Amino acid sequence: MTTPRTLILATRNQGKVRELRDPLARFGFDVQSLPEDFPEIEENGTTFEENALIKARAVANALGVAAAADDSGLEVDALGGAPGVYSARYSEDWPAVEGESKDERNNRKLLVELEGVPAEKRTARFRCCMALVIPGGEEIVVSGAWE
Repeated sequence: MTTPRTLILATRNQGKVRELRDPLARFGFDVQSLPEDFPEIEENGTTFEENALIKARAVANALGVAAAADDSGLEVDALGGAPGVYSARYSEDWPAVEGESKDERNNRKLLVELEGVPAEKRTARFRCCMALVIPGGEEIVVSGAWE
């Protein structure tokens, strides 16, 4: 039996780690989350691909093991592709309503921005990109969208 290869997911989200641990174990990977003391990685790319690579490269280079990272968000055609890479922080410039979650505030802003846009023009997609970086080696980026 071969020793599993370590794969660090560039996230502290234990849900993501649980989702990928079993499927990737079948391919010989020991999937682990980002160490708690790992510094925050600034996602300053302009595309989902760039942000995923920024995170995966930072982890792979710092820890010397294979690293995978994702970035995802909503692209609304009537808003020129917004919120795009800013999906998670889309409504940071909006006042919060008491008891409202960040996701609820993002949705509220989105609906206000779409006021007056007819239903047939409210097309959008959820896009996700995932990058795998092997130190000193290969980089793989995959992308998918759900219309």
